[in-house]
Amino acid sequence: MKLRNVLAGAAGAVGAVAAGNSRLRGDADGMETPLGRPVSTYRWRGFDVAYTEAGDPTDPTLVLLHGVNAAGSSHEFRYVLDDLAADHHVIAPDLPGFGHSDRPPLLYSGTLYVTFVADLLRDVAQGTLGTEGDAEVADDAEPPAVVASSLTAAYTASAVAEKGAPAGQLFFICPTATAFPGRSPAIRSLIRAPLVGEALHNVISSEASIRYFLGDHGFSSPAAVPEEWVAYDYATTHVPGARYAPASFLSGFLNLDVDLAALLSELAADRPVTVCWGGVAEVTPLEQGRELASDADVKLVVLEDADLLPHGEFPTEFLEVLRGELADRTTARPDATA
Repeated sequence: MKLRNVLAGAAGAVGAVAAGNSRLRGDADGMETPLGRPVSTYRWRGFDVAYTEAGDPTDPTLVLLHGVNAAGSSHEFRYVLDDLAADHHVIAPDLPGFGHSDRPPLLYSGTLYVTFVADLLRDVAQGTLGTEGDAEVADDAEPPAVVASSLTAAYTASAVAEKGAPAGQLFFICPTATAFPGRSPAIRSLIRAPLVGEALHNVISSEASIRYFLGDHGFSSPAAVPEEWVAYDYATTHVPGARYAPASFLSGFLNLDVDLAALLSELAADRPVTVCWGGVAEVTPLEQGRELASDADVKLVVLEDADLLPHGEFPTEFLEVLRGELADRTTARPDATA
């Protein structure tokens, strides 16, 4: 009798978790577009990758690559896209496994994203985003400038330096090759697990958690976090498949085993490379940025009051810095503070 009661209670608990997961699960088709514009599809190695295209295609091309986190998407550039599109041809994808892009239950890795960035930049340079596979870059193709954030900056550096992806000027926001120390198969398996994993993901991506993490290390303070940003991050983390890429992120499998300073130094020999850092950043503190820029011998620009998302919290100041760098095609490398 007691065993029967225990089993009944367990079944009830499982049923309650399943019902909670179902209630929190959103609809990908009903999710708003990340940048307030229609999205197009780039077919890449079996993925439908969503991207926003803005501006005149005859203007210089600028690729915006969002950072990787549990709620990553190109929405990160929501407050700067329109301004940049006034005189640039802008391409802003949602990385595979994030945002409006396909989210199959793969074991995502940093090397997958390096390959994605390399192929994307080749196809952007070719003007063939609709073509699947490895394209040869035309001799007269103009390589795009790239803005990339956090881990995706490391993916970009590796794609250009090690895979020969075409890129012009590089502007990296708080770049890092490591988000979490080590790799934990147990954490990845737990988050990927049906029922329990989805429930854990729902806790990590609750509105309260999203608001906390944005206020703790995305923006300079909790009061600076826009509610619109919280709402979008919540929506993008509650669609089918939303936990699989974050499972690899939170368990360290999206890290890269590279010497980021060495990569940046190599890249800077052929093109301007700028590192942008928030002055109040703590997860990847400014001192880390100064050391990276010094070791790589690249230019460091500091937005003193910003954290890891200066383009979100201080778009006007960020645009002033970015536009200044895009206008200055020299390889001068003194530090600057905004």
